[in-house]
Amino acid sequence: MSSKSKPLLTSSLGKKLIMSLTGLFLCSFLLVHLIGNLQLFKDDEGYAFNNYAYFMTHFTPIKVVSYLLYASIIIHAVYALILTMKNKAARPIGYDKGSGNVNSKWNSRNMGILGTIVLVFLATHMQNFWFQYKFGTTPYVEYHTELATGNREIIASDNIPSNYDGYKTYVNNGVETIQTKDLYKQVAYTFQNPFIVLFYVIAMAALAFHLIHGFQSAFQTLGFNHRRYIGFIKGLGIWVFGVLVPLAFAAMPLYFYFKSL
Repeated sequence: MSSKSKPLLTSSLGKKLIMSLTGLFLCSFLLVHLIGNLQLFKDDEGYAFNNYAYFMTHFTPIKVVSYLLYASIIIHAVYALILTMKNKAARPIGYDKGSGNVNSKWNSRNMGILGTIVLVFLATHMQNFWFQYKFGTTPYVEYHTELATGNREIIASDNIPSNYDGYKTYVNNGVETIQTKDLYKQVAYTFQNPFIVLFYVIAMAALAFHLIHGFQSAFQTLGFNHRRYIGFIKGLGIWVFGVLVPLAFAAMPLYFYFKSL
């Protein structure tokens, strides 16, 4: 008699393991992305943020990581959908209806809805900024900085000049010149729309609830559920990824919206 078993990666356990690994990778990306985007709050007319944006989209190792990021998002979403459909198919009709609060928390029972909101947000976010920066009509800016004094002259335009052939930085007679697309102004323009700002805030609330459950669940799936450190993992998931990170991201559209009033 012979027994057949599914390969680990195609089994339900394998899919949960992959979801956990991709989810934790996405969490680490969120922290890095947040640290970089905090430069939006600097009062320098986008100087630091625009240089950061160019670096993140042109430095080869970062570009490789970005491809891993896109793959992780797709795999995480697809496997989540597969597991959700499989669980629903295996659940008896009318199973435990009305007693969800007893058996599980609201966010754990609605991870699919929360994840869908986050996925729609990601598509919107990529279209508003990544696509516009790479292929759209992003504004243009030149920074001329006197290295001896730090004084800076800014020449900005809503349209990229016809002779613009890419990011440039050079020093001439003690003056540093940087010519680049002005993603900072693109962000400022976008967040003047109250409906987009509201959507971003709602999406960050969904992300918060998604991460509060997902972060701890990922570690449990990977076997890190010992009482000695499960409290630390739970606290990290709640206060860093469930509170600090979403609040910081939500503060960005609110900052630009109220700044424009």
